[in-house]
Amino acid sequence: MSDNDTKKPTGDAQTPPKGAPTDSPAAKVGSEPSNPPAGAKMDTPPVAASGPTGTPPPKPAGGPPPKPQPKNPGFVTAVVDGKEVVVKPGTNMIEAAKQVGSEIPYYCYHPRLSIAANCRICLIEASNAPKLVPACQTPMAEGQVIKTTTPKVKEQQRAVMEFLLLNHPVDCSICDQAGECKLQDYYMKYDYRPSRLEGTKALKTKRKVLGPRVVLDQERCIICTRCVRFMNEIPKEPQLGVFGRGSHERIDVFPGNELDSNYSLNTVDVCPVGALLSRDFRFKARSWFLSATPSVCTGCSRGCSISADWMSQDTYRYRPRENEAINKSWMCDQGRLSYKDLNVGRVLAAQVGRRTGPRDTVQPALTRRDAIVAAGKALKPLVGSSQLAVLASPLASNEDLLAGLTFAKVTLGATAVFVGGRPQGQADHYLMTADKNPNRQGLALVAKGLGLTVKPFEELTAAISAGKVKALYAVGTEVPVDAAGFAEVAAKLEVFVAQAQNESPVTAQATVLLPASAHIEDEGTFTQQDGITQRFRKAYPPKGDAVPHWKWAAELTRELGGEAAHTSAREVWRAYSAKVAEFAEFNWDKASPPDREKPGINPLPSGADGRPPGYREFGAPRVRGI
Repeated sequence: MSDNDTKKPTGDAQTPPKGAPTDSPAAKVGSEPSNPPAGAKMDTPPVAASGPTGTPPPKPAGGPPPKPQPKNPGFVTAVVDGKEVVVKPGTNMIEAAKQVGSEIPYYCYHPRLSIAANCRICLIEASNAPKLVPACQTPMAEGQVIKTTTPKVKEQQRAVMEFLLLNHPVDCSICDQAGECKLQDYYMKYDYRPSRLEGTKALKTKRKVLGPRVVLDQERCIICTRCVRFMNEIPKEPQLGVFGRGSHERIDVFPGNELDSNYSLNTVDVCPVGALLSRDFRFKARSWFLSATPSVCTGCSRGCSISADWMSQDTYRYRPRENEAINKSWMCDQGRLSYKDLNVGRVLAAQVGRRTGPRDTVQPALTRRDAIVAAGKALKPLVGSSQLAVLASPLASNEDLLAGLTFAKVTLGATAVFVGGRPQGQADHYLMTADKNPNRQGLALVAKGLGLTVKPFEELTAAISAGKVKALYAVGTEVPVDAAGFAEVAAKLEVFVAQAQNESPVTAQATVLLPASAHIEDEGTFTQQDGITQRFRKAYPPKGDAVPHWKWAAELTRELGGEAAHTSAREVWRAYSAKVAEFAEFNWDKASPPDREKPGINPLPSGADGRPPGYREFGAPRVRGI
């Protein structure tokens, strides 16, 4: 064995060819190569020379280009379709494009869900990428230039739409999503060509009931997986999954289970097509015949911001509305279905006299004025009496409570208020609370501001049973106990003036019954459990002879000789809210939610005749029908 066999290889076993770059300057042979390697490594680097002032020599040419300095430190400055945009680091291209008015289509992307990047319709051109990049998944970079309307991008969008519609049944005429479907919108905008499919389409299960509130049409599904990601990430109840492969891939529940989450109807909201549908709303109304009004859910004390969809004088559904401080983009199923009390079982006409039992003394239909006269006649002898009690419901708005309790204190001489409302229910792990009353916090604040003592409902029942209370004025007749049981107690009252929204055994015992409008039929505010006050708008005129609680209170005040000049909820707020210190910072006018959301982000149903949502009905609605 020679000595060379034990030496480590150095890579210099062969003489490099003429002009080849090497690590050692001594190995250079011939002239300097025209393309020297960038940053060649040296065994013995030369001593750095310095000038008279000690400045280092300039860096050799070559190497990666220097990273551009941010034009706006702390932010990312880029160009979208020729327009400069400044965004926070990490902002994806879809959100950045929205800021300059450029629309990038998407199906699978949702700003509150994880990124899947599987629909591929959001691919666009970027200056720092050789191929098209998914805009939902790619964050903006400093100095980046992206283009969303080039021929290459448009052809990609058209191809994706053709692929998504390849096996789609195209049954828009019977689909509940028609009018709100992104497949329809994007087909008209990015494809608009007939199908080139030769042969039959892949058939899947239609009308599959996933649970008590959701039905699935697998043929319409485009496998965007929004519903799967929502159930996994928001309520953290993974009840949906993706099964199968290829063109037979489908969304479904796990074997032996069902979609029974209290947040299951949110999957209908996030579904961009007509695959997931609400069993409650299905086949009830077309979206283009519905108007949408910003409102507040009254299902519990959370007070989720919602959009109420309605036609004529009927509410058809609730949908969640963006509110970062309360419900983000979601709402529970129990709150969604609470709209039904607005349509059925309403008190629509004033009545004088009890309607049930041996003391049935109900009189024929009366006008509002006749009812006010009867109520004033019954209450006037009891002004200032300890036998007169006041009951207030936490389902009434702040404006209703301000006017109603002011009337009770100033005109009737009351010093305390008993709190009614719905009974306690179950809470869940996310949004739904056990308190099923939307304005309990507002009632407490109003009573405190007016100097009224708040008493529990149980004391009222005991006082009536003991004969200490013989007359009752009620702003709302919801009670936290069995309604039939309290109706037996209320039958002992000599005077029972009730302002009520819905009929119940309690309203049947009212000696004077005044029909009250629902929150959807007037404007006002609620204060939810965390002390956040929210405005809601009026959707449609009140049904029948119903008017808001504050209006009944004003008419009763004038009937008993007091002064009440307010003629709107806004005037009630301006007149009485100063008495409540917690309302001082709330600007009633500026807090009004917009009548419609920004187009292109969360589009609301639009009118087939071009009128925007919420402006389709003026004055008394037309007779329902198409």
